[in-house]
Amino acid sequence: MASSERSALLTYRLCGGSGEEERGRERARGRAAAAAAPRKLPTFLGVVVPTLLSMFSVVLFLRLGFVVGHAGLYQALAMFAVAYFIIGMTVLSVCAIATNGALDAGGAYYMISRALGPEFGGSIGIMFFLANVCGSALYVLGLVEAVVDSFGIPPGQKVGAGVHVLPQSYWYELLYGTVLLALCLLVCLVGASIYAKATFLIFLIVAGVLGTVLVSFFATQPIGVPIRLPYLNGSETENGSFTGFSLATLRDNLGGGYGVDYTTGQMMSFSSVFAVMFNGCTGIMAGSNMSGDLKRPSYSIPRGTISAVLFTYLVYNLLAFLMCATCSRTLLQKDYGFLRDISIFPPLVTVGIYAATLSAAMSNLIGASRILYALARDDLFGRALTLAKKTSASGNPVMAVILSWLVVQLVLFSGKLNTIAGVVTTFFLLVYATVNLACLALEWASAPNFRPTFRYFTWHTCLLGIAGCCVMMFLISPVSASVSLGFLLLLLLALHYLSPSSTWGYISQALIFHQVRKYLLMLDVRKDHVKFWRPQMLLMVQNPRGSARLIDFVNDLKKSGLYVLGHVELQDLDTLPSDPLQPQQDSWLSLVDKLNVKAFVSLTLAPSVRHGVRQLLFTSGLGGMRPNTLVLGFYDDAAPQDGLARHPAFTSAREEVPLGFPPLRAPTAPKLLSAREYVGIVADALKMLRNVLLARQLESLDKAWELRRAASPPPTIHVWPVNLLRPDSARYADTCSLFLLQMACVLNMARAWRRAHLRLFLCVEAGAMPHAQEEKLRQLLKDLRIQAQIQLVPWDAVTRLHWQTRRGPPGGPAPIGAAEEEEEEEEEGSVNYPANATQVSDEYVCAANRLVLEQSPTPAVRFLYLPRPPADTSLYPLYLHQLELLTRGLGPTVLVHGVSAVTSTQL
Repeated sequence: MASSERSALLTYRLCGGSGEEERGRERARGRAAAAAAPRKLPTFLGVVVPTLLSMFSVVLFLRLGFVVGHAGLYQALAMFAVAYFIIGMTVLSVCAIATNGALDAGGAYYMISRALGPEFGGSIGIMFFLANVCGSALYVLGLVEAVVDSFGIPPGQKVGAGVHVLPQSYWYELLYGTVLLALCLLVCLVGASIYAKATFLIFLIVAGVLGTVLVSFFATQPIGVPIRLPYLNGSETENGSFTGFSLATLRDNLGGGYGVDYTTGQMMSFSSVFAVMFNGCTGIMAGSNMSGDLKRPSYSIPRGTISAVLFTYLVYNLLAFLMCATCSRTLLQKDYGFLRDISIFPPLVTVGIYAATLSAAMSNLIGASRILYALARDDLFGRALTLAKKTSASGNPVMAVILSWLVVQLVLFSGKLNTIAGVVTTFFLLVYATVNLACLALEWASAPNFRPTFRYFTWHTCLLGIAGCCVMMFLISPVSASVSLGFLLLLLLALHYLSPSSTWGYISQALIFHQVRKYLLMLDVRKDHVKFWRPQMLLMVQNPRGSARLIDFVNDLKKSGLYVLGHVELQDLDTLPSDPLQPQQDSWLSLVDKLNVKAFVSLTLAPSVRHGVRQLLFTSGLGGMRPNTLVLGFYDDAAPQDGLARHPAFTSAREEVPLGFPPLRAPTAPKLLSAREYVGIVADALKMLRNVLLARQLESLDKAWELRRAASPPPTIHVWPVNLLRPDSARYADTCSLFLLQMACVLNMARAWRRAHLRLFLCVEAGAMPHAQEEKLRQLLKDLRIQAQIQLVPWDAVTRLHWQTRRGPPGGPAPIGAAEEEEEEEEEGSVNYPANATQVSDEYVCAANRLVLEQSPTPAVRFLYLPRPPADTSLYPLYLHQLELLTRGLGPTVLVHGVSAVTSTQL
């Protein structure tokens, strides 16, 4: 699984270039360098020790008394329970993700990015980097506080005595912090190996100090402890007391007693104390951050992290009880270094404080550098992080370490530990919430490949972890939480639009698939109703180069319905070594992206175009989402034009016309489709109860120009809901006419066409009461809620040409077979040419064409009634010829034949 995850996947990109190839080569070099670096840290040194030292740092030696003194034993235990509940749920999620495949460098960033995709991964990676940076600064400031407390000149004195020789001021403390941070930098520059050895040595020291502290609670006699505070003169002190085990002391410390923090002068509360305390729990990712240096990350991270978390929880609770039973509240609240005063060997406690905080600072610094290196290697931020890719010969990301050190140095200007504690806690809570979200998404997606060997988690634990993190984040600091979420949202949007595509897989796709499958099963075709009908289009495209504007036009016609681009490849799979459609799929999908149309792509192999269209009509779609309307380009002798090269999506200087499609057919080259086969496709679709649209000259439609024209007059859409090829049976309320009206209305409802006006043409003859017909049509439009202008068109001169070719006048007896023809037309809108009846003449069709053409102003597009093809297949060429005459020179025209009821006058 690891090898497949890191292998480069070759994908066809519509507008790929050398820049993408170069980035791919850089990523490959980075992976090769990482692979060359030896992984040699075992579970204990690589996970347990860094996690323990990160959690046993400032809080254990310098702030645990602060927490217990302000919150009391009950609230302190509640804080530990809440904090460890949150991190416990997060640890379960971390273990699940870590055991679902090979891990690389980057820890939590690597887990989230590979689970949720580059947008979430990159944005959370930056947040986690900042959390580690601020955490490193926090521990350095804690170490400075301990050093100044031990060796600083007391407040109010200009000259110290004995070991108290270090001046105290903001700038001096910044200098001390800079020196200590430089020491961390030197260790981290050497590499993970020396860091692991250094942390193991520090771990032994901290373990010894912790044992000494526990013994001191039992061995030290009751004493008074003088307390020097910054706001008192040098000669003034307050006294705290170590009482030894005392029931009275324990009773006094059970409840809360929040006071003023003597380092910042701010009044403490449950949320502010919890923010400081929670920093003792934020080290759970220390082992995960070393994932790139572990021998077996999937084995070590779960076992090491859970062991460290359980151990620290027991120690914190035990120490909280011992402090409450032996120390006065004054001592706990106003002397953060009191453990040194009550220890049986005070220098050892001092060494332990220095060692633990120094180790935690190094752990966060090296963790931040690994995250930054992983972000740079993944190229999510382009050239902004190029410098962080540089590594030493041993694979140590030295430039990432240096950049992380610089950012930590900037954070040191904040000055006080408690000042940044809330920010650090908010960042870590946000990261933990996202880790839980990643595991929740993987669990809910139900992907077969999510098979973690660690099974002690459910989606309930993930959800509880997310809820706990979010609630505590806003309780601690609503402002910091809001700003952090806003910053995260900005990063998400930036990465969504700017980041290159990745080969990691997107959890969103798995979740969408899961939900779509569920809702498709709920979409019952037996419950369809005409009120909720919508067009679901299958547009057949031979070559996208000649159909770009038609594709765009049909996208406006779909009205939030299904839209499928169909293509038939004339080949025989039996004679081919492999499926030729797979290499084309990416080209078509890239075309859909570039044209910004909401369409699916369906390609098929067939011996003929007609067979291929039949296949697509039968198989396209799924469940209740199947095409109900077939759209074809018109069959004529016009030379195909490359509209793709002129399309706005490809006219930018930075874009290239896609090369994945063959050149257009030459004007003299034979067509892949005969006229008879083309009409047969129309007949097949109608037999399958699919509506049919034939689009002619849509490539000449410049939609952008049409809709930018001056507001007076606005562009128009001409609608002719009458069968012009059967003037003896013109109807305006049959199924086909109503479908034609519906399609014109749907186009007018599209955002790009809302300025256009519908104009409906009512063909009338002398003595036929035109005003009554107009009023009837107007009432129909009102009932259908269609806003359109009705224009009366006298067409006596046109119909006269029709009757001259028949055997009798309009009032005379009908020709033989005409009665049957009329009945069929009423049902299906057909135009048949029986052997014993006279068909319409070309002269009549040309006159009808002129009638349509003469209506001004020139519309943006016309909708005309499409008659049903004749039952006699030998008449297919004549049928197509008359359609060509009818639409000749009309500009963008759509011939429409509907077979299903699509309008409703009911609520």
